[in-house]
Amino acid sequence: MASIDLNADLGEGYGAWSFGQDEALMRSITSANIACGWHAGDPATMRASVLGCLKAGVAIGAHPGLPDRLGFGRREMALSPDEIYDGVLYQLGALEAFVRASGGRLRHMKPHGALYHMCNQSEAAAEAVARAAADLRCGLAVFAQAGSRLLEAAAGHGLPAIAEAFADRAYTASGKLAERSLPGAVLHDPDAVLAQALRIASRGEAGTLEGTVLSLSAATLCLHGDRPGAAEAAQLLRRGLEEAGVRVAAPDIGEIAGDVLPGGGTGYLHEG
Repeated sequence: MASIDLNADLGEGYGAWSFGQDEALMRSITSANIACGWHAGDPATMRASVLGCLKAGVAIGAHPGLPDRLGFGRREMALSPDEIYDGVLYQLGALEAFVRASGGRLRHMKPHGALYHMCNQSEAAAEAVARAAADLRCGLAVFAQAGSRLLEAAAGHGLPAIAEAFADRAYTASGKLAERSLPGAVLHDPDAVLAQALRIASRGEAGTLEGTVLSLSAATLCLHGDRPGAAEAAQLLRRGLEEAGVRVAAPDIGEIAGDVLPGGGTGYLHEG
């Protein structure tokens, strides 16, 4: 039976400001990436997100970003590998403390925004992030773009490396996500989103804007929780996958340390 994880970014509010549709999304996703206080989030938001995930049975992951709250962590910064390592370890440790205090387990991490992109472009950045995840010493899995440097770095540190794809974005023949300005780059039709998700989950491939077939093996699909109607779309996607015989569940990371799950994948996905 084909299996796929559905992940989304949560806890990206701050103080009295809420962001996204976290509570509703938790009813459909199987893994959550919780902001750790730098690009978004604060201690109260982090704790509330952890407790919500535990109540909903959602696997908890950390979503560290760059120290750029004004830019929501989407602007690249000139940081040394040591600065990246320090910042990521700091954020992972903060969220892990809330998870442990609440009786849960921190299962994975996924970089946010510009840091996510930097790990695709820079071997040094990818190594710094993977080393921080490994040095936390709690067996963290690493979610990253299918075929990316970060997946390789994570596996090199003996961590489960989980390849990620997107159901609501179109790909080009080169394996990259199509620029949002191109017609058809963003999939809005729920049937089209489901069709792409099923194709990735069942056959390890996706169609491209050019009409070719892209090999795209992934174990988790990212859902964008900040889009209008995101919670309803997530519910429809999960229902459609399960009705088609696809098992929707968080990756089993217990037996895959040092491996890339599921293995192949050539898509470089420019998304955080």
